[in-house]
Amino acid sequence: MFRPALACILAATAFPAVAQDADYVDDRSSPAALMRSLYNAINRREYARAWSYFAQPPAADLEAYAAGYADTQNVELITGLAREEGTAGSFYYQLPVAIRAQAGDGSARVFSGCYTMRLQDPSVAGDAFEPMHIESATLRPSDAELDEALPRKCGDGAELPPLDPVAERAKAIFDAAAVDKCDIAPAFDAEDAKPDSYTLTFRYEYDDDDQPERTARLFRFLCYRGAYNESHLYYLFTEEDGVQPLHFAKPAFDIHYVDDDREGAVDHIALEGFSATADLVNSAFDPATLTITEFSKWRGVGDAGTSGTWHSRQEPSGSFTTRWTAPMTARSIRKS
Repeated sequence: MFRPALACILAATAFPAVAQDADYVDDRSSPAALMRSLYNAINRREYARAWSYFAQPPAADLEAYAAGYADTQNVELITGLAREEGTAGSFYYQLPVAIRAQAGDGSARVFSGCYTMRLQDPSVAGDAFEPMHIESATLRPSDAELDEALPRKCGDGAELPPLDPVAERAKAIFDAAAVDKCDIAPAFDAEDAKPDSYTLTFRYEYDDDDQPERTARLFRFLCYRGAYNESHLYYLFTEEDGVQPLHFAKPAFDIHYVDDDREGAVDHIALEGFSATADLVNSAFDPATLTITEFSKWRGVGDAGTSGTWHSRQEPSGSFTTRWTAPMTARSIRKS
């Protein structure tokens, strides 16, 4: 039986519903990061900061620019793959973008298009360096859903390879969490930044045999890498709940030693309670056993540390809940 709980608790995520819920993000390290920063400023009602990301004023004045978002409660963003061109002293990028803007009355509109950005080559900047900024933008209304509205190409560039909307969604949510939780800059290369992705096909116990199989996906993102430990964040996608982060229950023990000698024999261990964490150390998902394991080394040789295993379990809830407890029957699992 595939009983997807993994002893974890899901927390609501996605994009903030109101401006004050959005953590401050100001990052110009990549075209996608600059886009996240722009719409983070808009969601936080920090229109002067949003204005500052443009090389040329995006409206007649700041007051007019802010007025354009007067009825906007929240903007949800997805980005594609940036196309890069180099010129003397500069790098230019064209980035496919799609947004969903939610108004105060609850209605939403989708827009899609391309942003052109410029980065002055830092190696030749001299005394005056200009960070990456937006040169121009073209956004038009779209009748498509957000994931489907993302342009396939920008400008005269080649058409981009097919995107994986679910993986892009997971990446966007991870990127938002990584700002506070992860140390991803120095040690990661492009391959490290790609998540491990597992596709799970299944039926609920109450599904008939002639019903189509259901699909879930599990993503594992590298969050931190040190000398001998690295940590990961996990995300689960289902048709019912979309992409959600996984949190893992951890026990807290009170360990009593014989003669109070912490290097000696253990007298007894008392369970004090449980906490929950989103990141696991040196973790792995095993499709054969449907378990997630971790082993946090206390020193490099690995002869001391803590380990844990999270098993799937079944509860007769009949549907996905915040504890991911719906009964399932596994049909196949593949790493994608």
